[in-house]
Amino acid sequence: MKVWIEGNVVDGSEARISVLDHGLLYGDGVFEGIRVYGRRVFRLDAHLRRFSIAANFLSLKLPGGIAAVREIVLETARAFGADEAYVRLIATRGDGPLGVDPTQCPEPRLICIVDRIAVYPEQKRSAGIDLLTSSWRRPPADVLDPRVKSLNYLNNVMAKLEAKQRGGDEALLLNAAGAIAETSVANIFAVRDGDLLTPPAIDGALEGITRATVLELAAALEIPARTQSLGRFDLFAADEVFLTGSGAGLVPVRSLDGRSIGAGGPGPVYEKIWSAFLEAAPARGTPF
Repeated sequence: MKVWIEGNVVDGSEARISVLDHGLLYGDGVFEGIRVYGRRVFRLDAHLRRFSIAANFLSLKLPGGIAAVREIVLETARAFGADEAYVRLIATRGDGPLGVDPTQCPEPRLICIVDRIAVYPEQKRSAGIDLLTSSWRRPPADVLDPRVKSLNYLNNVMAKLEAKQRGGDEALLLNAAGAIAETSVANIFAVRDGDLLTPPAIDGALEGITRATVLELAAALEIPARTQSLGRFDLFAADEVFLTGSGAGLVPVRSLDGRSIGAGGPGPVYEKIWSAFLEAAPARGTPF
């Protein structure tokens, strides 16, 4: 692991922050998860745009601006040196006195971590994962807008914990109206009658970079694809279901709440898009 912090790239064991950092104390900050494919940072500029928008939403000024952040990501990836890796980019409110008031933090803090990641075991990636519907609901946008990747991820953490404690691999999150938002760590797609469907942001889905790439690839492959509100019924009626995310990549789903989805594993649409994704990913990356 390599970490950029306080102007230097260090080994992960050497990285330190203050216990008074408001990101630690109050979840006051934002992050991005980014993949490295073939020594290229995948869709870096799209990730940085989203990171900048999220920071602006929190009235959080990025030290040095987005151009400096871009160089930090590339420097840290270069120091790690692997062909395949995961980047965690973080901006916190910085150090301040105890108390939630963000105006008492004079200087935001940037951190960039580059390491390897395995969200699911490889055998699960090939056979398909088991989803369980979480009792935790996705907060509405007027509580905490899901389009902002904030450091307050407790909703996702509790959903994931519940799924694991019940013997599943991943949690399916619904919104207050019972529509599907996403899973705890990834967007979700369903294939039904030849159409590729994914929940819209208004239902609580993150506007995922990998999700957007899959929609672009589907268009190039002439697979009808669109955003559409979905319920659990739509997953049980689907021919295939799969997840997408920076950390997860593309992962097939074999069951929901103990019942098989489609043929109970990877389907032909998933295989076609995953193959196209692996081929296209390096060309959509920034070399370091």
